[in-house]
Amino acid sequence: MKVAPTRLPEVLLIEPQVFGDDRGFFMETWQRRKFADAGIDLDFVQDNHSRSVQGVLRGLHYQLLQPQGKLVRVTLGEVFDVAVDLRRSSPRFGEWVGVTLSAATKQMLWVPPGFAHGFYVLSDVAEFQYKCSDYYAPEHERSLRWNDPDLAIDWPLVAGAAPALSSKDAEGHWLVNAEVYP
Repeated sequence: MKVAPTRLPEVLLIEPQVFGDDRGFFMETWQRRKFADAGIDLDFVQDNHSRSVQGVLRGLHYQLLQPQGKLVRVTLGEVFDVAVDLRRSSPRFGEWVGVTLSAATKQMLWVPPGFAHGFYVLSDVAEFQYKCSDYYAPEHERSLRWNDPDLAIDWPLVAGAAPALSSKDAEGHWLVNAEVYP
């Protein structure tokens, strides 16, 4: 397994070792000792799986209390995955990093607690799976606007069309008014 920091050094791009032949492939997606050696030493408590069609944008989500670290991967299709640093004490507060994750590359992204997370579906359909370091707590969930000019995320929108959003995400907060981490 190869682990590399992104432009936001706490957000890690993970390339698992994949063993493949004409029958298919095998890979470990989680092995506690290896991930602990890479600095991800957590007890994950929840796994999630979503399926979305092209043009769907989910996020940017975070939980103010019970913050979740997320180990994310794509098992079908391709997405543009984004993490935003929401730790006011961080020198990188309000900065974002985006990476393309796909079933073809099998790369994963570690998004630690203290960051908002979201993704945009680039392929016809995508299945997205992730492990969470804390339980989903809807009463503590917050959402940032995907198109906040203070974030200036360079989303690779398909054909320049507006993304398909949930009502919760369409009504997300601007960074300037958002509740964030200390």
